[in-house]
Amino acid sequence: MERTEFTLLFLVTCCYLLSLFPTALEAEDAITPPQTISGYQTLVSPSQNFELGFFSPGNSTHIYLGIWYKHIPKQTVIWVANRDKPLVNSGGSLTFSNNGKLILLSHTGSVVWSSNSSGPARNPVAHLLDSGNFVLKDYGNEGHLWESFDYPSDTLIPGMKLGWNFKTGLNRHLTSWKSSSNPSSGEYTYGVDPRGIPQLFLHKGNKKVFRSGPWYGQQFKGDPVLSANPVFKPIFVFDSDEVSYSYETKDTIVSRFVLSQSGLIQHFSWNDHHSSWFSEFSVQGDRCDDYGLCGAYGSCNIKSSPVCKCLKGFDPKLPQEWEKNEWSGGCVRKNSQVFSNGDTFKQFTGMKLPDAAEFHTNYTISSDHCEAECSMNCSCVAYAKLDVNASGKGCIVWFGDLFDIREVSVNGEDFYVRVPASEVGKKIKGPNVDGNKRKKLILFPVTAFVSSTIIVSALWLIIKKCRRKRAKETDSQFSVGRARSERNEFKLPLFEIAIIEAATENFSLYNKIGEGGFGHVYKGQLPSGQEIAVKRLSENSGQGLQEFKNEVILISQLQHRNLVKLLGCCIHGEDKMLVYEYMPNRSLDSLLFDETKRSVLSWQKRLDIIIGIARGLLYLHRDSRLRIIHRDLKASNVLLDGEMNPKISDFGMARMFGGDQTEAKTKRIVGTYGYMSPEYAIDGHFSFKSDVYSFGVLLLELLSGKKNKGFIHPDHKLNLLGHAWKLWNEDRALELMDALLENQFPTSEALRCIQVGLSCIQQHPEDRPTMSSVLLMFDSESVLVPQPGRPGLYSERFFSGTNSSSRGGLNSGSNDITVTLVEGR
Repeated sequence: MERTEFTLLFLVTCCYLLSLFPTALEAEDAITPPQTISGYQTLVSPSQNFELGFFSPGNSTHIYLGIWYKHIPKQTVIWVANRDKPLVNSGGSLTFSNNGKLILLSHTGSVVWSSNSSGPARNPVAHLLDSGNFVLKDYGNEGHLWESFDYPSDTLIPGMKLGWNFKTGLNRHLTSWKSSSNPSSGEYTYGVDPRGIPQLFLHKGNKKVFRSGPWYGQQFKGDPVLSANPVFKPIFVFDSDEVSYSYETKDTIVSRFVLSQSGLIQHFSWNDHHSSWFSEFSVQGDRCDDYGLCGAYGSCNIKSSPVCKCLKGFDPKLPQEWEKNEWSGGCVRKNSQVFSNGDTFKQFTGMKLPDAAEFHTNYTISSDHCEAECSMNCSCVAYAKLDVNASGKGCIVWFGDLFDIREVSVNGEDFYVRVPASEVGKKIKGPNVDGNKRKKLILFPVTAFVSSTIIVSALWLIIKKCRRKRAKETDSQFSVGRARSERNEFKLPLFEIAIIEAATENFSLYNKIGEGGFGHVYKGQLPSGQEIAVKRLSENSGQGLQEFKNEVILISQLQHRNLVKLLGCCIHGEDKMLVYEYMPNRSLDSLLFDETKRSVLSWQKRLDIIIGIARGLLYLHRDSRLRIIHRDLKASNVLLDGEMNPKISDFGMARMFGGDQTEAKTKRIVGTYGYMSPEYAIDGHFSFKSDVYSFGVLLLELLSGKKNKGFIHPDHKLNLLGHAWKLWNEDRALELMDALLENQFPTSEALRCIQVGLSCIQQHPEDRPTMSSVLLMFDSESVLVPQPGRPGLYSERFFSGTNSSSRGGLNSGSNDITVTLVEGR
């Protein structure tokens, strides 16, 4: 009996001791339902390089799910899942949701973190790859539904990317830890700016603190440490699908880039002999790498004393501050009349190309014509030749003040700054120069004057006749030749009319799927089998040529999973057409406002549509190469693909903002009543907050299944916005929810969505959140949603009789009214 008791005690003790140490799952490189990872269990990559499990950094009592190097003695974490939402004083488990997503559950069963998978998985399987990438896929299907490499923490390892995927709108960037024992998001971010020539930027909050210099061929010009070296090879991809930076190591070197909590970007390699990480270099090499140290038009040279000086042709803006080695005020031109008294371009050699609020690149123009390109625009302050591929083509021109200029010993480039001609020893052209020549002009023979008069009169008659002829033609600015030129600049295909006619069966009524103010929309199929939607400009369209050009120019440069994709255009005589990807589920309004079809919009599907629209708007407002206000966001302009993913469409009314511009005013009010913000509908003021208002209206429509415009309630005369606000004030907000949902939704989620919607439709623009704040409100319950006040235009109905033109979505037969000719006060 004693022996039996001893054996039982021994077995219990062994089990307890084993539980104190991490144990790999039986399937070392994968987990499948119903398996979970919890407690001390870990998932190990096949080659034993990486390990995934739970950890607590430093002296923290919080628990996180992360990935670290398995074979390195000192735990070195490269990725954290729940960095901003730790498990507090208790364990958790990693498992699968009903739709195949990875979810991290707390001990109470609440979801702490989940993978943002691209779609549901019937047979989900999760692998930890030898690269350190944790991936989720549907067993038997190619491709990953989700991968940890798309959501970096503070570490970049070989195979990971920083940068943008233009197809999905994904922006991969590093974010620092708050401290060595707190992996939550710190104040520093490091990623790729895709505008013009791509560059790597380090930000502290919204402030730029470091810039790599542009990627130029095979390296970052002006940043020697990021060039090829014995340790690693940099890889940069820049095409229509993505712009990204990554690297690969040579031999078997284990290396990583880390963004520290202090904002230092360091490259480490593992030294087996010393069993420690060895710091190869810091990306920020010296003081001249501090962004904008010398201010506007100031150049930094680390070998000089002081390190800052003004470019030739410029003087310190605040001389007394420069004497104190405070250079942030920058420099100003010695001669402010440079553009009127004559100018030329001063060459600066061996430099890190400057940064500016606005710059344009053109890869089609000959490099020899860059100076002429800049000279023709008085706003152009500098240019550089961009012969990236040794093709003899490419220019970059800068507008606004130039910042972050430095002299470099290697990998420098030449650029040319506009300066007074006197600065380079040339004669200044102007009214006070060459008096003898002026005298000769004054004494010009009378006979020449008479001859000139006769010639000018004849030319005037010819020009007048030509103008009469041109007035009868349709928008000569957008001829086929111009279209081909713009098509080449934006790489937009130009379809032949025969292809479009064949695809749509000669625009048959059978293939007509929509109609709006622009014209008719037809379904078609290209010879390749791809289905398309063709939007054909109507001769009688109230909107037309300008909107057509606007849409071609804007949307051809936009790539995001929540924006409809423009495949090309077709111009044949007076026929002008836009060719889009076909959306099988057509427009949102065709489902949302149809009592028989709306049942397909479950709560989760509506929530996914709301978040998708918000992500698309955020891309337009902040993350796209252009900064765009849509100005006509509504249910009929949101299209749904085969998987019901939302795609914002119809950019004919959109406006592009540049630099730090945040608002504007127009006399030509465009948009749809019911979705227009009050400041825009009444006074013509529009801003990014105008789109936020439209989003708020659309959000409340999605929740209720009712249209704002035309909403009628038997107990009051409020529109849908006023009705929602009234219910909120009376603590009856859930009565707003669509009856077809049959209360199949979490109460807290529904209330939060209503509150976000009401916050977006506030009377004053400054009281509305930005789209980035809106997404944070949806993503995290810890983010407070402001208490809403009275909405704008919550009961007014005085717009119904306004003269306007009809306009529908791409695949819609909508009869929403879009205003295009109203004069703002």
